[in-house]
Amino acid sequence: MSMASLILKRSSPYAIRSVIDSLRIPTSSRAYASVAVGSDIVSAAQDVSLQKARTWDEGVSSNFATTPVKDIFKGAYTGVCSNQHVPSYKNNIDKFKAKGIDSVICVAVNDPYVMNGWAEKLQAKDVIEFYGDFDGSFHKSLDLGKDLSAALLGPRSERWSAYVEDGRIKALNVEEAPSKMKVSGGDVILGQI
Repeated sequence: MSMASLILKRSSPYAIRSVIDSLRIPTSSRAYASVAVGSDIVSAAQDVSLQKARTWDEGVSSNFATTPVKDIFKGAYTGVCSNQHVPSYKNNIDKFKAKGIDSVICVAVNDPYVMNGWAEKLQAKDVIEFYGDFDGSFHKSLDLGKDLSAALLGPRSERWSAYVEDGRIKALNVEEAPSKMKVSGGDVILGQI
């Protein structure tokens, strides 16, 4: 018999209720988090670092290294997307406008809040329209969905670009691998308009 059950068996029902009530956190005294849905977790914990789970020996060999939160929560966007793909359109926006293009649109399998954060991070929100395909249905319907679970990314899309005029696809470029950017960049589309 454990100590807790021994004490509870000797206590009166009133004492048991009192003990249980004292363990509850009253909702009126609950402290709310300083972050909420839509908050930027990296901004909220700017200078915080965490220690990755590891054995003692691994800790010693890494000199007990920590990982900055900003490196853990890089966002739901990959380096190729952020460093090459979107910038290839952002940096050529004047050339697109000169060719009569009304809108440059970026669609990704993600929610609209992540897409907004990504657009802001890339400082591209004013020149490119970002849309979230939250459940991947748009990409699935185009047969451009891709399961990247093996890379710990889950359902995503192929890396692709298209020139669309009045709802009709005039040019479509799909990369052989989502980690590559050979045919879907802004310079390729500019040559196809």
